[in-house]
Amino acid sequence: MIGEIQIGNKKIGYSNKPFIIAEMSGNHNQSLERALAIVDAAADCGVDAIKLQTYTPDTITIKGAYQIDDNQSLWNGRELYDLYSEAYTPWEWHKEIFDYAQKRGLIAFSSPFDITAVDFLESLNVPAYKIASFENTDWTLLKKVAATKKPIIMSTGASSLNDITESVQLLKSLGVKDLVLLKCTSTYPASPLNTNLNTIPHLEKLFNCWVGLSDHTMGIGAAVASIALGAKVVEKHFTISRADGGVDSTFSLEPQELKLLVEESEKAFQALGHISYDILDSEKKNLLFKRSLYTVADIKAGEKFTEENFSSKRPGLGLHTKFYDQVIHKTCKEDLKKGTPIKWEHFE
Repeated sequence: MIGEIQIGNKKIGYSNKPFIIAEMSGNHNQSLERALAIVDAAADCGVDAIKLQTYTPDTITIKGAYQIDDNQSLWNGRELYDLYSEAYTPWEWHKEIFDYAQKRGLIAFSSPFDITAVDFLESLNVPAYKIASFENTDWTLLKKVAATKKPIIMSTGASSLNDITESVQLLKSLGVKDLVLLKCTSTYPASPLNTNLNTIPHLEKLFNCWVGLSDHTMGIGAAVASIALGAKVVEKHFTISRADGGVDSTFSLEPQELKLLVEESEKAFQALGHISYDILDSEKKNLLFKRSLYTVADIKAGEKFTEENFSSKRPGLGLHTKFYDQVIHKTCKEDLKKGTPIKWEHFE
């Protein structure tokens, strides 16, 4: 049995509703005011947490190292260094964003992208760490985060089973007990056709840990469906308005969508319930609408019951329909009007 994981004032586990994370990423568009507005909007939507990404262009890449050459990429033609310069969240903003999130009732944490980011986030006393897909094989980073003894949520995009296994084994060997793996497809946006949600229960069984979804598809369908397959955490990129632009805006949810995700995820979780074949108390009054045997024509005393004068009808006030073959051809002992529920006392 996997134990519950405590992150801030929330728990991740079997009996807890899905833990919903709004990923701000670079959707603040280099405006602290907009970043705080995203926190407000996320809180109004009812999510559990807001997540940042903690890096600088120089801690994540080197100027001139690579220019994206992929016609399918949202960032085709962009120099990595320039892209990250546009997307990163200034470190001096973190405390104000975290403090404001806490005032709004949100858990605030981040994805560090190198060991200096971990040291910085530790100075802010974050309650957990997120490991991004492209960093999940960076053993230097994994060792640093494991040493904090805090819960870790790790995405599994662009990773082979061997990659995931090695990283999970490393974290567990370093004493990490509170680990959540997120099924993730590292394409932006992702397609439902390559999301492969059926991997979620397999991941949970294979690694004996809670599993969730880091979802880059458009809309909320995949995220809600993941709950039915056992996802305990859902992470979605979030923006105030896609029309405002931003590096991740194209595949980010807007407030009305995020609110719907929170609501529908909770409904999906509630609907899972438990294995049950009982007639619920709330159903019992409707047992009346089961079928039973009724006269469908007037029947005189001494006449036989035939296919023409009785049948299976609602409501369930007569004999059970399983007695049909015993009733047919029996003799009626009294006059019965059409629409009479048939009882045993009606036979000779």
